[in-house]
Amino acid sequence: MNKEYALGVDVGGTHITAAVIAIDEMKVLDFSVHKETFDSNLPAVEVLDIWEKAIHTSWKNSGVEKLLGLAICMPGPFDYASGICWIKGQAKYEHFYSLNIRELIRKRLNLPDDLPILFDNDANCFGKGEFFKNAENSSKRLIGVTLGTGLGASFIDNGKALDSGTQVPTDGELYNVPFKKGIAEDYVSVRGLLSRYHDVTGMNIKNGLELFNLANEGDVMAIKVFEEMGENLAEIVIPWFKKFEADSFIIGGKISNASAYFLSAFKEKIKNSGSEVTVLISTDNEIAALLGAASMLYKENI
Repeated sequence: MNKEYALGVDVGGTHITAAVIAIDEMKVLDFSVHKETFDSNLPAVEVLDIWEKAIHTSWKNSGVEKLLGLAICMPGPFDYASGICWIKGQAKYEHFYSLNIRELIRKRLNLPDDLPILFDNDANCFGKGEFFKNAENSSKRLIGVTLGTGLGASFIDNGKALDSGTQVPTDGELYNVPFKKGIAEDYVSVRGLLSRYHDVTGMNIKNGLELFNLANEGDVMAIKVFEEMGENLAEIVIPWFKKFEADSFIIGGKISNASAYFLSAFKEKIKNSGSEVTVLISTDNEIAALLGAASMLYKENI
């Protein structure tokens, strides 16, 4: 049996990571992983130069000649079906608004017209990747969230993301679910953390890393803010644990690195709700994103 391969790409606000994935096993070829960091607000042609380098290097290092296609994990707003970028006013990819990324990549890499170039959002890729990453995980229903500049979510049923129906929120999104005086993302995100820290201390800090460092230094209010975020996250997701009949809940994103300060509060609230969902912190967000992207080309019944 000939092995089949896809090239997975994880595109972030400051990086691109590419790797070749053996589709039959859903395993990343370690020696093919290549990462480049850059300023996404550079002119589009310069960013595309970096993307081209990352993809070419990964493909060459893999030793694989034929690909089933490219599968790309992209932040939104983005038209994932057509490949058109609609990011605007987010301090990233300012020169990519309305560009057809699929055709730009196809032209750059001189790829044949019939080679699939597929896109999905970062939260879906993360959730699907976590499903495929652990072969021993017999869980059929998984909810994944990415905690960072925003609150990303994915509802994964047997390796596929669900975004409609009564068991999931509208469009499979949690960020805009009504919560307290606003929406979930107002409370569970870097913005929410910094806003709450300002509320309780009167101090303005620059970013999530600074808040994390304050917590590490024993700042009581910084620790309290993380704990409150954990409680808020629990309140947001508990109703969906039952509706979705989730087996597992996996947390990723940059804020997950601060899990020492919010996970206990989160788990306590989950326990008090009577839920028995398994709660995990992702051990490798990036590999999950690559596998999740490549799963768009996974053909076997799972």
